[in-house]
Parts: sequence; structure tokens; C-alpha cells
Amino acid sequence: MKVKTSITLPAELLVRLDRVDKNRSAVLERAALAYLSLLDQQARDRRDIAIIERSAKRLNREAQDTLEYQRTP
Repeated sequence: MKVKTSITLPAELLVRLDRVDKNRSAVLERAALAYLSLLDQQARDRRDIAIIERSAKRLNREAQDTLEYQRTP
């Protein structure tokens, strides 16, 4: 369901939007969806980094052990 809304934007931004598509609503909808998708991806990345950081010391120790084992004749 779509809801009609009103926003105030700078004139230059409207000119640029009109160059992309005369249907401003469609352009703004695509832009908002892309921006929200980017925010979701950044949140996932932050969660992934936190998980990696929590396990980093253990994983580094395991990697070091493996390298030491491979070096032993």
C-alpha cells in the first residue's frame, strides 16, 4: 500500500532527480530502498566483525599452531 506524503527538498536536488526520471516518486522510492538496503548490509557487517573479533585470539592461536606443525620436519 502506498501512502501520499509531502517533503521539502532543495531545488537543485529536484533538478537532478528529474534528469534521472520524471517520476520523482519512483526515483525517491528506489533511492530509499537502496539506502535502507545499504544500512542493513552495514549492520550485518558490524555484527560479523564483532563475531570475528570475539573469536580472533582463538583463531589466530589455531592458525599459529597449524603453521608451527607444518614447519616441524
